[in-house]
Amino acid sequence: MNIQKPNRREFLGRAGLGIAASTIGVPLLEHAVSAAPTAAAAGEIPYRVLGRSGEKVSMVGLGGYHIGVQKDEEESIRIVRTAVDSGINFLDNCWDYNGGESEVRMGKALRDSYRKKVFLMTKIDGQIKDVAARQIDE
Repeated sequence: MNIQKPNRREFLGRAGLGIAASTIGVPLLEHAVSAAPTAAAAGEIPYRVLGRSGEKVSMVGLGGYHIGVQKDEEESIRIVRTAVDSGINFLDNCWDYNGGESEVRMGKALRDSYRKKVFLMTKIDGQIKDVAARQIDE
């Protein structure tokens, strides 16, 4: 029997679907996003409560890595604002994505009261106290 192996894209797609299917209705951790989504009408983004924070965040988030790669900064800003205007309020970024450009562009996109509409998460990758403190300051 000759079984053809899936390519990387197919494998990741299947793995993602499997993970998503296995976690529906199952809280991963006590402090993780709650399993019960807030009711949403068809075509609207569902929300969940984030841990003990009480914050309701969209089940779909916007990652910041790709925000720093567009040639035109205005396109990056349009992407972020379109996501927020569409109901996505969970944004994720990291201080060193694209040499910091992703955070700069996301910051510009969140001007004009957009910052008040989102829950913004950022990461550092410093594993030593001094390195982590320096990254936070940057």
